[in-house]
Amino acid sequence: MKLVVQRVSHASVEVEGEITGKIDEGLMVLVGFGENDSEREADYLARKVAKLRVFPDEEGKMNRSVLDIGGKLLLVPQFTLYGKVKKYRPSFHRAMAPDRATELFDYFTQKCSEYVEVQTGIFGAFMKVDLLNNGPVTILLEKEFDD
Repeated sequence: MKLVVQRVSHASVEVEGEITGKIDEGLMVLVGFGENDSEREADYLARKVAKLRVFPDEEGKMNRSVLDIGGKLLLVPQFTLYGKVKKYRPSFHRAMAPDRATELFDYFTQKCSEYVEVQTGIFGAFMKVDLLNNGPVTILLEKEFDD
């Protein structure tokens, strides 16, 4: 499972001319699932992203989480995070199959919402994402368990 986490002043996602998710200060998270991911990775990364300390404290140090600032998450499914580029055209064979990935995205969304308010894009849709990166701060998170 891979996440691209961006600290934002605001972010939104649009599908077919309609806003499906919109947040003010918080984290915009691109979410990708690999072929072997499960609820275990989703549980781990939901907790990790909610508690990730990337917001400044009173001294300007990154010491506060989205929970601490009362921010929100915008989760955007993105299977292309598993693209491999050997030549010029990416291959996505390591990405999870869409039916299972949709279920796992819904599960991950639910787990994140146990910590903080969540807005989302729509799995499988063509989405337009708009954001104002604050910092900029961008963190890559990955988790794969070897069972």
